Amino acid sequence: MAPRKQLTRLKAPYLKRILLEPSRVSDWEKYPWSLPIFRSQEFQLEFTTPITIIVGENGTGKSTLLEAIGALAGYDEAGGGKGYMPVDHSNAIDKSGAALAGTLRGHWLPKVTAGWFFRAESFYSVARYLDQAALDAGEAPPDFLSWSHGEGFIRFFEERCRRQGIYILDEPESALSPTRQIELLKMLRRMDQSGIAQVIMATHSPLLMACPGARLFRISRFGLDPTDFSDTDHFRMLRDFCIDPEAFMEEALREDDE
Repeated sequence: MAPRKQLTRLKAPYLKRILLEPSRVSDWEKYPWSLPIFRSQEFQLEFTTPITIIVGENGTGKSTLLEAIGALAGYDEAGGGKGYMPVDHSNAIDKSGAALAGTLRGHWLPKVTAGWFFRAESFYSVARYLDQAALDAGEAPPDFLSWSHGEGFIRFFEERCRRQGIYILDEPESALSPTRQIELLKMLRRMDQSGIAQVIMATHSPLLMACPGARLFRISRFGLDPTDFSDTDHFRMLRDFCIDPEAFMEEALREDDE
């Protein structure tokens, strides 16, 4: 079999920068433009390394931002590859990511939109979609769902993340044990070293945050800023637990009125 031709000889990152165009926003009080990261109305995010990691508490806009980046690359907000539509959105009311994309502008060099948008919450639907598409084409289905949840994730990453492209990963650790997260880290390192893959990932895992060579950003009430994994709340909480589990649990479980 002839080797797959590369889409470009230039190395990742391909998406260089995204920025918000205020003139396209009609209501700054409406979500997602009401998020702290857009408070200054001058939001922009530069990608200077093949792997970019975004962290932050629930509700800070990580997934919404990744949905918008996925839409800029041509992916459906439910995930999948370019042109895939694994979920029927006709009656959906939650379209914040797609709406945000309409107010963002992306700078590419070059515009490489092959790849994948992985969302842990929609993995089941996407896997079913892939199985049915293969059956319709008279081919063997990939069958990621006949394994445990975590094993299905790892098999999926191993199969889909070897090609040139942009890979958007939204909380890929959700079904992975610490050992499996190390396997994912090894894959990320191979993707980084290949020079042909750009990864933009949102995670709550301190292990993944520590990915060598990655650039880490934290979303907080002050906006979006570069940080070190050892300065994140996730790492500090895990460190405090490991130092003294009993004292940590006593403090963590104390009710406010005690």
